[in-house]
Amino acid sequence: MFNPRALSEALVAGGDLDPAALAASHPSLFSHAELHLPAATLRAIADLVVAIESVVALPAYQQRVLAWAPASAQPAVAARSVFFGYDFHLAVDGPKLIEINTNAGGGMLNSRLLMAHGQDEAATRVEQAFVEMFRREWRLMRGDAPLQRIAIVDENPGQQYLAPEFELFRQLFERHGIAAAVADPAELTRDGNRLLHKGEVVDLIYNRLTDFALDAAVNADLRAVFAADGVVVTPHPRAHALYADKRNLILLSDESALIELGVPEATRQTLLAGIPRTVAVAAADGERFWSERKRWFYKPAAGFGSRAAYRGDKLTKRVFEEILQGGHIAQEIVPPSEHTVLVDDEMQAMKADIRAYVYQGGVQLFSARLYQGQTTNFRTPGGGFAPVFAA
Repeated sequence: MFNPRALSEALVAGGDLDPAALAASHPSLFSHAELHLPAATLRAIADLVVAIESVVALPAYQQRVLAWAPASAQPAVAARSVFFGYDFHLAVDGPKLIEINTNAGGGMLNSRLLMAHGQDEAATRVEQAFVEMFRREWRLMRGDAPLQRIAIVDENPGQQYLAPEFELFRQLFERHGIAAAVADPAELTRDGNRLLHKGEVVDLIYNRLTDFALDAAVNADLRAVFAADGVVVTPHPRAHALYADKRNLILLSDESALIELGVPEATRQTLLAGIPRTVAVAAADGERFWSERKRWFYKPAAGFGSRAAYRGDKLTKRVFEEILQGGHIAQEIVPPSEHTVLVDDEMQAMKADIRAYVYQGGVQLFSARLYQGQTTNFRTPGGGFAPVFAA
């Protein structure tokens, strides 16, 4: 059961955050609810993650998806990338993958939220796993050299909605003997093949940028030092290209393509059962897509979150014509599941997106985002992050 005082104590202990100020600025960040899902559902999610990992490892798959990836994603990188977020809707016949993110936010917020539900030991294990994940990334790139300084990087980090989490991560690293800072990319400077923040050498960048290819001018020094192998970046551009470009879902949901890639039958069945059919949107097929629009959810291939994404049944003709200009995929609509939760002493129906936080193919943590309306928005009273437990 949710305990507001326990959450306040967890936030203060984890990041010296002001719970009252956070509640005022982010009133719908944390839901008081918790979700209990069948163990079989959570196993199905974990099995799908493993199946996707097995396909991503195939040279034939990598050749296909890297063909449409930016230059920064082409070099092989030993680091695996932290905080994959596999996002699901729950259908009658099982969980359905909506998208994969490679800089999924909320991990530390959800570990602290576990404490508000009396799961202190579980939260401690999760946070230890997070630290070990970053150390593992470092060892994959640098072997036994000491990891001394991490920079948590996002554009205008203090203005980001999940900025409180940056401070939680900073103090998590500090508690484990790793110096850490939160930084805007403009605060990073190049010194030969080293990257500096306020005069200090940065060993590893925890990358929260949505410039997935590091193409923006403000990221020039970061991009150059990363290309010279002078700093470890995680997650990195290649990971986004292999996992999170939404065009990849076209291959992963197409049986013919999977057969061509050499994917075994059992793995194909897991993928086809768990990934809604996804197709490229072409202007030549505009008439068909318009007539079938209620079947599809349209998304920009390079987008993130719910930006410029549209349910087909909500489309105007003007927006549809813009979609036909290129760069979009269409995914079969899978409505989110609905759950009845208590809000201000009243039972209300909330939609739920389920997220699996994943590293190296293993699920570290499950969470939910509860909301009303068309997309997750952290604006629904009583909504926000909620823990997920096996029923």
